[in-house]
Amino acid sequence: MLVFNSEMHLLTFIFIVVEFGMLVFYQLPHYLAHTKDKSRLYYLILLSLLLVYNVTGGLFPDPAIPLPITLQNIIAYGSGFLMASYFPYFFYKTLALEKLRFHALYGVPLFLLLPYLVFFAGFYTFTEDLDATIKWGMIIPFFYSIFIMAAILRALRIKFRQEDRAGYPVHQWEALSIYCAVLPWVCMTIFSYLHISQWIEVLCTNLGFICTTAAFISHAVRKEKINRRRLEELSVARPSDEEFEQNLNRYNFSNREIEIIRLLRMGNSKQEISEKLFIATATVSRHVQNIHYKAEVGNRIELMRRLESSYPDK
Repeated sequence: MLVFNSEMHLLTFIFIVVEFGMLVFYQLPHYLAHTKDKSRLYYLILLSLLLVYNVTGGLFPDPAIPLPITLQNIIAYGSGFLMASYFPYFFYKTLALEKLRFHALYGVPLFLLLPYLVFFAGFYTFTEDLDATIKWGMIIPFFYSIFIMAAILRALRIKFRQEDRAGYPVHQWEALSIYCAVLPWVCMTIFSYLHISQWIEVLCTNLGFICTTAAFISHAVRKEKINRRRLEELSVARPSDEEFEQNLNRYNFSNREIEIIRLLRMGNSKQEISEKLFIATATVSRHVQNIHYKAEVGNRIELMRRLESSYPDK
């Protein structure tokens, strides 16, 4: 079923309305209230690209629109390539998947964006042969998509093992949601080859986005709950403030680092600390890394145990 006498399927239109509402009435206001929250910024970019992809993919190509069909196809495929290209970068930044650094910064431009520019923005512009453009222009992206899917899954498994060892067990449904979120974007080249109908393509890609949203929200909430619970457990048998301050002096902490440690002890997150001290969240993260290095600990919980111990050097 099409809407507004256009080429847009009703399902595409529904997703656009829902996602536009999420962007304007929820995600954007939250980001404007916490502009130092980089993860939300990356999510906003992802959501915006998805909206552009849905709009252009839903409307184009349409002879009734006063744009050349060639240009419409270039824009429509371009939004798909851009969306697929951003996905590895999104995972790399929001989940700190260092194993994806090469793909996010170099692999995607070389094996996804460059083929698009050569074949769709170049070859197709001169030949106007869309079938030939898809046939030859999708070869490299198709094989690279399979390769990068394996790379993302491998990076996720490593990340999950690290978090499990750090005491942040990953729920099976959460891991499955992230895996499911990856698959539709990798399949976009297959959709193009097989000329899959609009509603199937939109359903798959947008469900992948929903899986991504659910998984990342759950991931963040779960880690925050675990951290707060651990800090509460530590506070039960907390030594006196005088003893804690004495332990602080055993290490070569700067005044700013001591200030951050005190806020960490009170259960503040990095975002909350950045707001209270009027510094960037990234700056807080660097200070925390230095604190961990000086105290020879791996995380906040170990730090508190070390500083609240009667024998902090052990």
